[in-house]
Amino acid sequence: MWSTQGELPAVSDHWLWGSILALPPDSSETFLREVDENLRRDQFQDFFKSYGKWLVVGVILFLAAIGGWIYWDQRQQQQSAAQSEELHAIFTDIAENRVKTVPQRLDQIDDSSNDIVKASAILAEAAVALDKNDRATALSKFRQVANDSGLPQPYRDLGTIRATALEFDAISPDQVVSRLEPLAKAGNPWFGSAGEMTALAYLKQGKKAEAGRMFAAVAADKQVPRTIRSRAVQIAGTLGVDASASLPALEQQD
Repeated sequence: MWSTQGELPAVSDHWLWGSILALPPDSSETFLREVDENLRRDQFQDFFKSYGKWLVVGVILFLAAIGGWIYWDQRQQQQSAAQSEELHAIFTDIAENRVKTVPQRLDQIDDSSNDIVKASAILAEAAVALDKNDRATALSKFRQVANDSGLPQPYRDLGTIRATALEFDAISPDQVVSRLEPLAKAGNPWFGSAGEMTALAYLKQGKKAEAGRMFAAVAADKQVPRTIRSRAVQIAGTLGVDASASLPALEQQD
């Protein structure tokens, strides 16, 4: 018989297994099931005696963490909305030449948790620095955007283009070609600028044929701005590459 505490009687394993084997098959299975259930119940009770308090604490901490995350997420969304509005106001002031307080205001949001706000603010800081002829600061900001793997790729590509344009004469043609290779391809949003600088780097290397073909490709890409395409047609012609087939399309844009 089981004790009132739900514990097994103090008997030998030999007696227990002898009793099990002496039972008919159905009774044996029932007996084993009862033994298993009692053991599980005792283990469950012992577990809660030892760890029940910590389980309760763990649940409380888990719920607190979930609540904290929800609060943080809401705060982040509110903060991002406010920073987006501030960025729009800053751009309006820049357009209307009210730039006295712009650097300080940009500095307050250039570490935003919103990737787009952050990238836009840093690029704006670079533009303000250029306006003041502070090329070193501008270059540093463009590099910051280009090298930040957490920012959206279009902003990083823009940082790469602007940084390369600023230091074009200070770095080797090989560096220009290598850096802009992913962007100097037809159909890429930055193909106009990247292709033009790549072609100029080819000229520095003495590779006139490659430069001419690149200028012709830039001229033929209808996504490239018209001013860059027109210039590409003219330069390609001086290099012996006929890109005049792009002229009718350019005239239609006019």
